[in-house]
Amino acid sequence: MTAPIADALPFWQTKTLEQMSRAEWESLCDRCGRCCLHKLRDEESGALAYTNVACRLLDLHGCGCADYAGRRQQVPDCVQLTPAALRRIDWLPPSCAYRRVAEGRGLAAWHPLLSGDPDSVHKAGVSVRGRVVSERTAGAWEDHVVTWPHRSPRPRRGADKP
Repeated sequence: MTAPIADALPFWQTKTLEQMSRAEWESLCDRCGRCCLHKLRDEESGALAYTNVACRLLDLHGCGCADYAGRRQQVPDCVQLTPAALRRIDWLPPSCAYRRVAEGRGLAAWHPLLSGDPDSVHKAGVSVRGRVVSERTAGAWEDHVVTWPHRSPRPRRGADKP
């Protein structure tokens, strides 16, 4: 007898990142916006500094790209995240679903695929909503260095349950 469909494991627990369909891959993004923040890397030491300056295409409220399909034409250095790129990138936040799945940690309880709520990432205080400025108005990025984008977020009370 086969297990009921309701008991089937979700795709992120049964497939590698390389095996995922494009739709599955895209659904892993929780729309936190942290990867869309500008980073500064010291040319001599390689040290990385995070800023609260968002890409000009980031919707500061919804935390998604305003032109996802055309982003590479408008922002040529926009990183296209792929399984191969994921292995090379050292700046994804620890909360990133792509990073979490690649490291075998699964999705956080507030992830929309688990909660069923696309706003759960914002309710949990994980997204950049209300914490960033657009590159269009930021001025010198060096004046906007922060540490929170690369730290594991602490879930807000009651937001850690799907």
